[in-house]
Amino acid sequence: MELFSLNGKTAIVTGALGLIGKKHCEALAVAGANVVVADMDAAAAKQFAHELGAGHYGIGIDVTSKASLQTALDEILAVYKRIDVLVNNAAVNDMFENPAMAAELSAFENYPLDAFQKSLDVNVTGVFLCSQVFGVKMAEQGGGSIINIASTYGIVGPDQTIYRNQHGEQVFHKSPAYPVTKGAVINFTRFLAAYWGGNGVRVNTLSPGGVENNQDDFFIQNYSAKTLLGRMAKSSDYQGALLFLASEASNYMTGANLVVDGGWTAI
Repeated sequence: MELFSLNGKTAIVTGALGLIGKKHCEALAVAGANVVVADMDAAAAKQFAHELGAGHYGIGIDVTSKASLQTALDEILAVYKRIDVLVNNAAVNDMFENPAMAAELSAFENYPLDAFQKSLDVNVTGVFLCSQVFGVKMAEQGGGSIINIASTYGIVGPDQTIYRNQHGEQVFHKSPAYPVTKGAVINFTRFLAAYWGGNGVRVNTLSPGGVENNQDDFFIQNYSAKTLLGRMAKSSDYQGALLFLASEASNYMTGANLVVDGGWTAI
């Protein structure tokens, strides 16, 4: 178990207040890391860090702003002196305020440019900036682990049929933004792994499958039927994989994409 220990390490999780982000933080904390809970809402981040226990720290960041990230870096180094793990988890996924318009607006022919640009800004530029600001410190230290959270939709194209209800009506389309940006994250991982390998910085991707989170019954059934394990993921199903990538258990692994999807992409 010592291979998975993060005692004395400092780990930053962006998008830390999301469904999976919180589970990432909890796993890192249990493994002994000092967890920096980083999200847009500084007060909520500080509250969640307090809930994790002593030694953890909450901070507000905007992953699309280098100035915000640089301020965060200075604050984190003042507290912990070093950075050992960066989990680039912050991302946006399409949400439409009016469900009745979701099918029409999410269709490729009608998909709004501003929505596409927002996804690029957060999901790609945000990963770039966080890696640039926090990763440089790791390279200077001579070691660290960067974990970029992608998706199965960065590997395969979306199956639009799973968004059809029991009446055969298309209630939503998976838009182009999420697959495009998550595919970019996977290849950016390879770039960074090659660039910083000589500095002892390991960079890997974790590609999760869909998490069950009170979706419509028809969607849960459609999604589950496409997985070899016959179910959607629980929010805790990625904790072991994350600890593996963050810790010495994966110390000869870099530039890789660890797919944890219940078999979604296996067939």
